[in-house]
Amino acid sequence: MPDVPSRLNQLLIAIGNPPLDSETAERFTAYLALLQKWNAKTNLTAIRDEEGILSRHFLESILCAGKLPENIISVLDFGSGAGFPGIPIALMRKDLSITLAESQNKKAAFLREAVRTLNLKSTVHSGRAQAIKSTFDCITLRAVDNMAQAIPAAIQLLNPNGLLAIMTTTEDTLPIQRLAEQSAQFLWRQPEPLPPNSNRILLLGQITF
Repeated sequence: MPDVPSRLNQLLIAIGNPPLDSETAERFTAYLALLQKWNAKTNLTAIRDEEGILSRHFLESILCAGKLPENIISVLDFGSGAGFPGIPIALMRKDLSITLAESQNKKAAFLREAVRTLNLKSTVHSGRAQAIKSTFDCITLRAVDNMAQAIPAAIQLLNPNGLLAIMTTTEDTLPIQRLAEQSAQFLWRQPEPLPPNSNRILLLGQITF
């Protein structure tokens, strides 16, 4: 199998995206190594094989980073888990201020170690995101356990005209939109596909006050 930077760039090129520069690719390699090391002793992700992590977690998160608008400054990764999509966004978008919110102590400890190892300027909030006092230009959600609770809570942390960025499936798009619209009005963009998975999409909604 090709080395990690080569394989990750192969996956990106195959779906029409530019390859990563060598420095960024090496930082993703370091992230993968740290993830696999911690996964050996604690359950960070259900997907544990290298190819699965590259083609699902890394690729989706890189695509998400590329779809976020240029005019945002602050991003909250709500329920960050093992750092997806927040850490790849931080690696790809050095212009953004990223906060990684994770309530499970072991996962929060991993996030702090990842931030230190990768020399990121990101902040880790160890606890429920609802306790954060700041508000954000964009909030990302991916594989959050309870979307029915998470989405209304996330909306409360959005700045005026802030953006929800939800990584989900085509079949869950309409239920998520309806759930969000119980709390606020949104302008939804056309869902962005997240290949290579045919039914995975990035749903972007801008809150309108």
